[in-house]
Amino acid sequence: MSKGNNGQRYDESFKKMIVELVESKQKTVSEIHREYGVTQVTIYKWLKIYSAKIEQEEPLTKEEVLEMKKEMLKLQEENQILKKAMAIFAKK
Repeated sequence: MSKGNNGQRYDESFKKMIVELVESKQKTVSEIHREYGVTQVTIYKWLKIYSAKIEQEEPLTKEEVLEMKKEMLKLQEENQILKKAMAIFAKK
């Protein structure tokens, strides 16, 4: 476990929560530093350790890319339908 500047130790769930706050853009590193008293260097260290690493994932196969494109087109079509429905209901 890492120690804070006052000798306090942080458990793994706290570290992961801090990383999630930064990755989800709910708070900046500076805001977390001020609110929780965790040094910015420590937060960046936790980000390096706990953040999702895309570069470690296997590359997508051609079939996976085609499937994702197909799903994206389907979702875009559904989105357009919902926008049109919303416009119709807004008129009523």
